[in-house]
Amino acid sequence: MQKESEKIGWLEGIIEAVHDGILVIDQDGIVQLINEEYTNITGVRKEQIIGKPLIDVRPGAVLPSVLKTGKVKEGVFRKEKEMEYVVDMAPIYENYDIIGAVSVCKSIPEVYELSMELRKSKQRVSQLEKAVGRIHQARYTFSDLIGNTPLFKKMIHQAKKIAASNLSILITGESGTGKELFAQAIHQESTRNDQPFIPVNCAAIPGSLLESELFGYEEGAFTSSKREGKIGLFELANNGTLFLDEIGDMTLELQAKLLRVLQEGTFRKIGGLKEKQIDVRIIAATNKDLQSMVQKERFREDLFYRINTVQLRLPSLRERRGDIPEIIAYFLRNQKFQIEEDVIDILMQYDWPGNIRELKNTIHYAINMTDNGTITLEHLPETIKNSFILHKTKFKTPQSLEEIIKETERNVIMETLKETGISVKGKKAAARKLGISLASLYNKMAKLHINK
Repeated sequence: MQKESEKIGWLEGIIEAVHDGILVIDQDGIVQLINEEYTNITGVRKEQIIGKPLIDVRPGAVLPSVLKTGKVKEGVFRKEKEMEYVVDMAPIYENYDIIGAVSVCKSIPEVYELSMELRKSKQRVSQLEKAVGRIHQARYTFSDLIGNTPLFKKMIHQAKKIAASNLSILITGESGTGKELFAQAIHQESTRNDQPFIPVNCAAIPGSLLESELFGYEEGAFTSSKREGKIGLFELANNGTLFLDEIGDMTLELQAKLLRVLQEGTFRKIGGLKEKQIDVRIIAATNKDLQSMVQKERFREDLFYRINTVQLRLPSLRERRGDIPEIIAYFLRNQKFQIEEDVIDILMQYDWPGNIRELKNTIHYAINMTDNGTITLEHLPETIKNSFILHKTKFKTPQSLEEIIKETERNVIMETLKETGISVKGKKAAARKLGISLASLYNKMAKLHINK
């Protein structure tokens, strides 16, 4: 059985190993133990205090009161000559009886350092919360993408297969074709779907600021930097997906730094010395011809091949006109508005240089222009009406608007039937694509003398 003196020696060893100042008194208020750190903080040596009543050596001592009240005290400020420190105090129990009390001391500089660390941690949490609040979390899945034309369905099928991998993806296509929606759907379909999806528009942020947005910076990294530093988007996207929209607008200098991150899997904050390991999937997007930019030395060839592991080219809206009625129906889904079939025919003939974004804006404009809940030709923007009329008059002698609409309607139906086929099943599919009933399709075919 361990001797009492050995137990005391073992206890003293433990107390000496603690980095806080420790003082223990017995039930009579006599000091039994102090450690070296207590001496360092208060300046009181063992020979001055051990075996003596604490109140005699330290007249202002608070610890004896803990013996009487049995209450814990925290954060008690003490000052001994030039020494300032903070003390936590608690009673010591044995079989429900108070047999002593202990005080734990921290020097003010140490408390200050801990407070500073806590403040930095709180600032970091706050910064993260603000950053996450700005993030467009991935909301769209493949089921939200509208379209049934063969070209569009083929694109979705390809994207779903790619989503399961961790390969970098380059999404190309004209402005307004829905590149970010595809990126979100890919993220949602991937194994990273429970991790962050962080988008950044490389064209919307000046090159001088984009680096700090991507990589963050340390405290005091440059003159105008925030005192607490900044968390970068790469760090926020760790284990998730970083969507680099309009990557063709990134400067060559920043392209080199991005390439290094993709190759090494590490990054360093601006002004920082420590490399941080990250695991981020990159989905990049552009409406520019990156291969042409590579040839003109405006985009790094090595970065192009790094991000172009898989390329998805989204079709323009004019390449999938058959999806226009369905997209229009989606934009009107929660609205108490309807749209005339003749107007849909006109919208299907327009070239849509702004693609789906322009179509969405057109429908919203028309909704605001109508008073009776029905969108007619007069409610469309002038650019679309003028484009339609000019397009028709280029190839034919002047016609009335009614004749133009009829001819357009006939051409659209003929093209759709050519795509879907003329069987009953094909006509049902054509009616769906045109956003009309099968009966309406037969009526129009008879009226327009379409014999199929």
